[in-house]
Amino acid sequence: MIVELLQNQMVFSGLLALVVIGAILGGVSYATFFERKVSAWIQDRSGPNRVGFFALFRNFHFWGLGQPIADGGKFMWKEDMIPHHVDKPLFVIAPAISLIMSMIGFVIIPWGGLLDVDGKLMHVQVANPDIGLLYMLGIGSMGIYGVVLGGYASNNKYSMLGGMRSAAQVISYEIPMGLGILAVVLTCGEIRLESIVAGQAETGIWMAFRHPVAAFIVLVTLFAETNRLPFDLGETEQELVGGFHTEYSSMKFAMYFMGEYTHMITGSAVFAVLFLGGWDVLPFVSVPGFRLEDHGIISMLLKMGVMAGKVAFFIFFFMWVRWSLPRLRYDQLMRLAWKGLIPMSLGVLVVVVVGLYYQVHDKLWFTLAGNAIVAAVALIAVARSSTPITGRQANMPVTSSAGICGEEVVG
Repeated sequence: MIVELLQNQMVFSGLLALVVIGAILGGVSYATFFERKVSAWIQDRSGPNRVGFFALFRNFHFWGLGQPIADGGKFMWKEDMIPHHVDKPLFVIAPAISLIMSMIGFVIIPWGGLLDVDGKLMHVQVANPDIGLLYMLGIGSMGIYGVVLGGYASNNKYSMLGGMRSAAQVISYEIPMGLGILAVVLTCGEIRLESIVAGQAETGIWMAFRHPVAAFIVLVTLFAETNRLPFDLGETEQELVGGFHTEYSSMKFAMYFMGEYTHMITGSAVFAVLFLGGWDVLPFVSVPGFRLEDHGIISMLLKMGVMAGKVAFFIFFFMWVRWSLPRLRYDQLMRLAWKGLIPMSLGVLVVVVVGLYYQVHDKLWFTLAGNAIVAAVALIAVARSSTPITGRQANMPVTSSAGICGEEVVG
């Protein structure tokens, strides 16, 4: 009876969805803990190390692993403040939009290839639509509605500025992200994520080796899409107090950050699928248990473990960058997108189109040579640029020696 139920793809996908949702929610709660631990490691301090699960053992605190439970309880018991001047319906629904949009993106991630259930192959994937990649891009872009509505509904100038900044940032960085992903789609000839993983596993060549420039561009844009430092200009404390979430408290405030960490997990999984072979364990090598024809339960668990390991590594990388690099100025942020990443992504796309025309788009030597040319042209353009990046408009008058009305300033 159980086997017959598991042979139904809908039932199997439903059970998988419950497992993955539980894993993601658990990962979100402990991502906050590990972020504090990573920042403490970088800053040479201990971080949270007192809250444990068993208060009876005073000297045994499980390295502070109970901290996320304490933090969750703190948010739940905090007073939920709703200022009188806000647009209450939008103010309440905005954090929920941000969290929901980040939560429903995982359904098209291929976590473990195929599983043989008594002779019938099941996709270890909640859903595998023909437009899987388009679905991911559409859902990911809708997350900005929660930020924009939160800034607008707060009726606060700092929140409004944060929402506007985030909207402009996401619109700008989705262009190079889309172009970088389009290079992968044209190379593979597929927009189904499970087919992209299968193609990389079959050839043994991950897309990060075929298109390293595209991989770098998509990785940078992931920081902007998830509002992570050095791209968190929508909530910068030094300029906007807290930006779009200035007026939020209690669980509404927590939902924004749950959405951010969930977006990190989903974005890391998508990057691993597109550029790092998904569940494939090693490039250029065929490892037993990780081949296309391996459909056993052990093989599925191994593949899911590899995917989880790659996601965990990128979450650590997100945290490492946050506590290592300073925040960009907003004009630098936009200049990087429009004058840097977009021309580079267009160059990579031109390389792929030329390769398609001459039927060499799947040749490693051609893609590497094309990416090297794009990177070299970008470096030469940066080296030859003589315009200083000061943040000051070039047409603004010099005011160092004149007063308000043009009068000479007396020292």
